[in-house]
Amino acid sequence: MTGTERKVFQKYYPPDFDPSKIPRAKGQKNRQFVQRVMTPFNMQCNTCHEYIYKGKKFNMKRETAEGETYLGLKLFRFYFRCPNCLAEITFKTDLENCDYQNEHGATRLFEAVKLYQDQQKQVDEQEAEDAKDPMKMLEKRTMQSRQEMEEMGNLEDLQESSRTKECIDTIGFLSSTDPHIAQAQRIKMMEDEDDRMARELMGITSEGRIERRIKDDEDNSDGADEDDKDIPGPSASVVPSTSSMLKPAIPKLGMDDSGNSRKRNEQRDRFAGIKLIKKAKPSEPSTSSTASSTSSAPPPLPSSAASSGLSLLADYGSGSDSD
Repeated sequence: MTGTERKVFQKYYPPDFDPSKIPRAKGQKNRQFVQRVMTPFNMQCNTCHEYIYKGKKFNMKRETAEGETYLGLKLFRFYFRCPNCLAEITFKTDLENCDYQNEHGATRLFEAVKLYQDQQKQVDEQEAEDAKDPMKMLEKRTMQSRQEMEEMGNLEDLQESSRTKECIDTIGFLSSTDPHIAQAQRIKMMEDEDDRMARELMGITSEGRIERRIKDDEDNSDGADEDDKDIPGPSASVVPSTSSMLKPAIPKLGMDDSGNSRKRNEQRDRFAGIKLIKKAKPSEPSTSSTASSTSSAPPPLPSSAASSGLSLLADYGSGSDSD
């Protein structure tokens, strides 16, 4: 057969062609074939402990496993050597689990899928055994109902705790528990207290004005100041000035501080009923003076505008001599 005939899809068969007459080569019954295969799982060599990962390509020898079938299907075995120590490693197909089974020369490493499949297989086998025993089924249902009740109770507890947490001010709680914020507030309160004490010592009001107030320790000085306000002198004004309020009271000569208020009260009682009469002017005639003397006396002055006791006595004496 030539090269061109080999590439043709439709070949010519003569009418007298008999395929049984074609000679066949005699071979071994369990013949091995060299095949390019990738490792189906992660493994570690038992000789040199070299790691061989899934998907690494090797030229493997394939043979049919004798005496092993699954539902009439043949199982195949693969041979290859470790790339580090050249130790022989074998594995074969597992049609029942749609996987490959490790035989010898290496150890299969952990795989989550394989572990899940094994666990699921064990669960299915256990359920099949329990289904045959009615008492085990009843016990299993009781355990499931009890577990559901416990889960519902835990869920209700979580819902109740979440409702209580809804009323909590999380931002305020975090700000109060934050050590940096608490320290800043403490420092601010201390600074405000220092400013307040400084203002009190300096006499500075909230409006920024400076006021000095003299606080007397004795009550007698307070009584004397009140009496001075009640009976001011002739030259004293009704409304005291701010400068006089700021100056301290100066005691008068010849008067005792302890009996000052008592003497002033006696003088006030003595001269309470005295009526003042205006002195007649010299330019006016005598008729006017007599008329003024016979006329009714003016009402007494208020205590705020009255003179001291000695000045009132002098004025009264001078008026009686002129008459």
